[in-house]
Amino acid sequence: MNNLLTSIRQSLDSIYSKDEAKALSMMICCDVLGLSATDLYMGKDINLSESKQAELENILLRLQKNEPIQYIQGVTEFCGRRFYVAPGVLIPRPETAELVELVALENPSCERLLDIGTGSGCIAVTLDLMLPQAVVEAWDISSAALAIARRNNESLKGKVSFRLQDVLQDPLVTETRYDVIVSNPPYIADSEKRVMTPNVLEWEPASALFVPDTDPLLFYRRIAALGRELLTPHGRLYFEINQAYGAETVELLVSYQYHNIRLIKDFYQNDRIIVAEK
Repeated sequence: MNNLLTSIRQSLDSIYSKDEAKALSMMICCDVLGLSATDLYMGKDINLSESKQAELENILLRLQKNEPIQYIQGVTEFCGRRFYVAPGVLIPRPETAELVELVALENPSCERLLDIGTGSGCIAVTLDLMLPQAVVEAWDISSAALAIARRNNESLKGKVSFRLQDVLQDPLVTETRYDVIVSNPPYIADSEKRVMTPNVLEWEPASALFVPDTDPLLFYRRIAALGRELLTPHGRLYFEINQAYGAETVELLVSYQYHNIRLIKDFYQNDRIIVAEK
């Protein structure tokens, strides 16, 4: 194996697991430095230019400070598309891709869709592209997040409309009714911080991650209430949830008189998605 690849991996071994260090090393060499995976594995000698060497040293320094590689690169892949990301938005996860694929599969004739807490816009923009007949709207409390979401919408040629909206505080002014409301709201309890990795805890936006231990279903309660008003008859809610609160979230939706409620496991076999019908 190439000495450069081995050197990069060794510089990360003390911070990341063996598998993570290996994956990051290949990503840096191929995606960032533009090297050939074949050349690396064949042990071909590789001499970096001064500028590439400086770029590599900067990347390693940032990784050693636990900065996510997605923020370093400025992009990440989601549902086969490249999205811009920065510390003002969450890095899209594979579990969220499962949520998006389910929404698209089950709602091929959707006419109006709302994404609450859009962040990078990965949910809204992807669904806009997967359901071209739908009018898609997306809300977020953060103007910085909306700037990134708009950039993704433009670069991917989406037609999503965005609104700065605090669903917990702002008065709701809209006469629009939606066939689908989808949300991946903050759902990690404050007490769970102690088991989280530094690359998430120290870099991703806390406002998009955490809820008080005293009210972990805060956003689900509010969005469920909004859904009673904003959904069309038989319209659907789709939530990504904290696996620890699956049963409680189902009970909450029952109390708001939703029906056909489904609790769905992700590919890790954790309770992760809830679907409910008005």
